[in-house]
Amino acid sequence: MPLVDLVMPKMGESIMEATILKWLKQPGDAVKQDESILEIATDKVDSEVPSTAEGVLEEVLFQTNDVVPVGSVIARIRTGAMAGTSPASPATEPPAARKEPVTRPELVATANVAAQTAPRTNGHPAANAIPANRFYSPLVLNIAASEGVPLHELENIPGSGNEGRVTKKDILQYVEGKRTGKPVQAPPPPKVTAAPPTYIPVSTPNPIVGTTTSTVMPLPTGNVEIMEMDRMRRLIAEHMVHSVHTSPHVTSFTEADVTNLVHWRDEVKKEFEKREGTKLTFTPLFIEAIVHCIKKYPLVNSSVDGTRIIIKKDINIGMAAALPNGNLIVPVIRQADQLNLVGLARQVNAMADNARQNKLRPEDTQGGTFTMTNVGTFGSLMGTPIINQPQVAILAVGAIKKRPVVLETPDGDSIGIRHMMYLSLSYDHRIVDGSLGATFLTAVANELEHFSPNREF
Repeated sequence: MPLVDLVMPKMGESIMEATILKWLKQPGDAVKQDESILEIATDKVDSEVPSTAEGVLEEVLFQTNDVVPVGSVIARIRTGAMAGTSPASPATEPPAARKEPVTRPELVATANVAAQTAPRTNGHPAANAIPANRFYSPLVLNIAASEGVPLHELENIPGSGNEGRVTKKDILQYVEGKRTGKPVQAPPPPKVTAAPPTYIPVSTPNPIVGTTTSTVMPLPTGNVEIMEMDRMRRLIAEHMVHSVHTSPHVTSFTEADVTNLVHWRDEVKKEFEKREGTKLTFTPLFIEAIVHCIKKYPLVNSSVDGTRIIIKKDINIGMAAALPNGNLIVPVIRQADQLNLVGLARQVNAMADNARQNKLRPEDTQGGTFTMTNVGTFGSLMGTPIINQPQVAILAVGAIKKRPVVLETPDGDSIGIRHMMYLSLSYDHRIVDGSLGATFLTAVANELEHFSPNREF
């Protein structure tokens, strides 16, 4: 009766690993083809992994909360006519083929090195063998790519970081050694010192080298509550630190008189919902204005790859959505420039509903080229958003408030009550200068201000 390997599926082009949340089947349980066996989570969404064969779950190779690289064997299924009566017994995997689980969900790229390729002495791994599962920070990978260091060379560079990871210093020393012909020596083992009894060890991300370093923090005193970050909050924190380290952020501000837009929506929203079967919120109207301006200034719809600027021809707008647990996710409306207002409204509402119900697919959060976040939903007048890497700009819209405003008319200036809104654009100053950032932001404000009150939908 053959054994069929169940591998960790690839959930998207940018997803390299997933965390096992829960096993829905246990060894010895009968499984049908396409029946869900376990729940997994990526840095994007949660999903279930179906069985690729019918039989009995023979063994599981990873446990709950393990972080598993894409393509790794996570379980084995025994197929055949007698599979239903075959007792399950934990198989002993040969040491050379066993994969060590990665138990820390770092938001960095991973490279899998087969255990049998590590140097051995008398049948045992060498003392300074390269770890079988190795993390590389985006900074290290970017340096390796720009200096022409292939992955197989990167795997053999001795690392001085935590758990033998390659740091920025290590890769630069290696590159310099290749130029001068001087071999790179393995770093001495780090000294391990016990923390004072009045301190607790805390692992914190190092934004300079993209690794995690151990520090000590004083024990909290007084009336406090300590809570551990959940998986998504850790990923968000690491993603934000990585973005600030990658892009020099600049934020420009402007305000827009959206009185015509507000009045038009108030007049048509009931008829719109009755005719189209979906609500008309402000979000699709904002996205429509953003799309029009991206077509005029395409550089804000790009990304940076080393010294190259990649201008995206597709306009895929990410819309930041708050989840019930307080975390944040950014579903993407693809080909937003190909949708009319009705299509945008349907997509916005569908994505928001799926986000709240945890029904987003992995592909729903990938491929964004520009992001909009509505900080006004929570009453904020304005914000300074952090760029959603690898994009180069993000627009925040604030709360719409009635204010007295000076109006210029042919008969002279007057004061009127208008619906006003602040907009802020954070952009990557490596390629978006202040002139372009301010011009794009002003263009979006003008689109909203000149909204036609007689528009048909």
